[in-house]
Formats: sequence, structure tokens, C-alpha cells
Amino acid sequence: MPVDAIFSWYIEKRIHRIANYTDNPLFCQEDVLSTLITKSAFTSFGKQHSFNEITSYEDFSRLVPIQDYTTLKASIESAIRGEYDILWPGKTDFFAKSSGTTGDRVKILPVTNEALHENHFAGGKDLLANYYKNHASRKLYSKKHLVIGGSADLTQQNQNGLVGDLSAIIVKNLPWWTEYRRTPSVEIALNPDWESKLQSMAEATLNQNIGIITGVPSWTLLLIKRVLGISNKNTLHEVWPNLELYMHGGMNFGPYEKEFRKLIHSDTMNYVESYNSSEGFFGMQDQLNSKELLLMTDSGVFFEFIPMDHFDGLNSRIIVPLTQVNTKTEYAVVISTSSGLWRYIIGDTINFMSTKPYRFIITGRTTHYINSFGEKLIVQHAESALTEVCHSQNAQISDFTVGPYFNTSGSNGGHEWYIEFEKEPESLLDFEEGIDRAVKKYNADYEAKRNKNMNIDFPKFAYLPRGSFEQWLKSKGKLGGQHKVPRLMNNRSILDEILQLKNK
Repeated sequence: MPVDAIFSWYIEKRIHRIANYTDNPLFCQEDVLSTLITKSAFTSFGKQHSFNEITSYEDFSRLVPIQDYTTLKASIESAIRGEYDILWPGKTDFFAKSSGTTGDRVKILPVTNEALHENHFAGGKDLLANYYKNHASRKLYSKKHLVIGGSADLTQQNQNGLVGDLSAIIVKNLPWWTEYRRTPSVEIALNPDWESKLQSMAEATLNQNIGIITGVPSWTLLLIKRVLGISNKNTLHEVWPNLELYMHGGMNFGPYEKEFRKLIHSDTMNYVESYNSSEGFFGMQDQLNSKELLLMTDSGVFFEFIPMDHFDGLNSRIIVPLTQVNTKTEYAVVISTSSGLWRYIIGDTINFMSTKPYRFIITGRTTHYINSFGEKLIVQHAESALTEVCHSQNAQISDFTVGPYFNTSGSNGGHEWYIEFEKEPESLLDFEEGIDRAVKKYNADYEAKRNKNMNIDFPKFAYLPRGSFEQWLKSKGKLGGQHKVPRLMNNRSILDEILQLKNK
């Protein structure tokens, strides 16, 4: 039997599992919570919070307080030192660096073997299974899978846990049947120097039969351009004629989609989104004609949600399980996982678009917003506005960030956009006015406060030379992989840092 036929048979066997957690999400969540609690009852965290007394969600929510990285950090550090039974049974061997997106803070998060196999790997397999379901007669396994992962390799801490990018951990633990088709080599994939890594990846894969690409959009776009530059081809379809699938996540694809389609230029190309992070694999695009993501309720993660209208970090008092969510509320996501993250606020916000089944869109971050003037501008509003105006103005961006500016007279201030163009708009004036109109369209509070410039003035715009955002990321030690420029900040820290680099 041909290798593609065998792989198709294997991966499509997961459709029954996907159907189960699509049709029975609440039952799956009950089972996940029960399993997590039972397995962890005799860990240090479990004993501290009386896991042996938990028989219901109500017990769980009463006995276990909401957590963030600061409250779990000491336990995680104990696990890194090699101590057993801290947050999860046994010894945790791997820890993922998560740069976050604010300042220089680095989080080191546990990644257990259970989480790797029951969550991260399971999510990837489910995504492919859905793709095979939606696109009959695929022949992907006989082609190479180009994985654009992080740039940090694994380092050992005191002869105990290995710390590195999640992508490095995944590459080290991939099952043989996946590693067999992955490219580039481990040596190139884990190269800590992202700049040389780009060149090596392009050269190594140029003449391979690539069928799938997976990676963060901004860095994938850089690789595509490097490949085209080396090959002297106009489109990626000329280089890799059998390329048909790009699996992306980590940032909104909207502002990049037009450039991807132009550079790949293939009628057979498909784009599929996943919601995965260092903390876990949480959702995937499962429908052909919708970008909504299906919540994965049977992958070792128990979900809770904090309505953003009541969000107050660790002091939040309203936390609800999946049974109580609705489609009219924006929620902060709280997770309990088989890596030992208990009632952990991950910082992402979502809106449910349906509850039968539970499908959602990612709206932004709990800390990535601008509310300097009471406007509550979230990432979704800014990205939707930019995507809309770029389309109407035939423009393409490389990257952007937005922060507030403040006046001492007149209005209170406004928003300042730092933008790096791939292709400039036909009219900068029309572009700027279009952004202001579109943000008003997506954010009623902004529109109200822009009335007669009484509270919020017209936005300012700074257009940066190519490579400016890359230079900023490099200055923070965050070049490559899943690192990205924060879209919105409620202060001017990043704007001022970028400006300082520009003026050097």
C-alpha cells in the first residue's frame, strides 16, 4: 500500500475522536477535570489545595485559587531543579521559554510528557485529520513538512530539566513517523542564530518536495522571500509546485494574507489556523469556509473563563466553566493542564461565535489593549481596521504596533501607529483617514470619544524603514521563532524604544 494511503488511513481514524469532543464537549470537560485532579492528588500542589476532597467543579473552584506566572513561579522553579511531584506527578523533564510580549519578562513553563502527547501532538494530528476530511484524496505524507520553529536550542539546568523554545522541545520528541518527513535538519531547526538560520533553511529546502509549511506568519514570510531571492523565482509555487497547506498560529493572519497569496500564487494553496502556545494546544480551524476555531475539549486541558467586563487579574471574582459561556461576552481564558498549570490565566481573550459546537475567535490579550482614554481598544479592532484599509488602499504591511500619545492641551491625546510597509498605500492621507474611520466602525467607545476631538484626537502615524521591528526584536533578544511585536500597548514603552533605535 502506498505511503500516502497508509497515512490517510491512520490520520482519518482521529475523526471519530474529533466528532466526540465536538458533539459532547461538556462531558469531555468533566472527564478532563476529573482525570487531572485524580492524577495530581498527591503532588505538592494537590495536597496544598485538598485535591482529595474535590468531587465537583464547585469544589475545584472553591479550593483552588486563580493563578498566574507569579503565583506558580516558585513551584515551577522547584520542578526545574528536578524535584518530584510538584505540580504534576513525577519529574518534569522539559520547560518551555515563553517570552510573553511585554518588556523583558521571560516565563519558563512546564511541559510534561502527558502534555506533549495528549495535547501538543494530539492537536497537530487533529488539525491534519480535519484537513484530510475537508480535502479528499490528499497526498501529503510523501512530501516534506517544512517546520519554521524557534531559534533557541535546549539547555540543561543543573543536570535536571531542559529549557528552550516549545518548538525545540517538540522537535526533540517528535514521533518517528513525523520526524521522518520533517525538514530542515535538527541542526538547522535549532540554530540559535536566526539570521544565519534563515539562509540555511532556504538553502536546505530549496530543492525539496515541500507539501506543508507551519510557522508564525511574520517569520514564515521572511523565509519565503529568502527562498525566492535565492531561486530567482517570482512565486513560491514555481519553487515548490506541490505545496498545498500552510498551518499558522501565534498572530492574526489577516494583515499578512494578501502578501502570502501573492508570493505563493497557487490556486491549490490552503491556509489553516491553530490556537497553540507554550501553555498548550487549545483550538483549530475545522471548517472550510469559516475562520472560527473549534475548542478542543478533550486534550488534557480544562477551560474556565473570566468575562472581561469583570476581569481584575488574580482578584477576578467571576470565573465560569464552559457550561456558562455565551456568544455576547469577551472572555479571558483560564486553563488547568496536564503540565500542572492550575487555574492559570494565560492572558488571551476570546469571543465565542457559537456554543453548539463551541467555536470562537481570538480577540487579543488581557494586557494588550489601549484604554488610556476609556476606549478599550483591543487587538481585534486594530487588526480588523488595518486589514480593511490595506485592502482598500492596495497596501501591504510587514509589521505594526500602536500606543497612546498624550497632549497637555486640547484633547487628552490619541493613538500613535508605528507601521512598516511592504507596499505603501496609494495615498497616505486616505490611509490614515481610513484607519480612523475603520477603528470607529469596530469600536463604539473610540467613535464616541473621537466626537469633535474632545477626548481622543486624530491618530498619529510614523512610517518606519524596513527592518525596524526586526531590529527592535533583536535588541530584546527575541528575534525569530514565535516572538512577535506586541500589537497594542497601554503605554509608550515600545514606541519610545523603537524611536531610540531609529535615532541611533
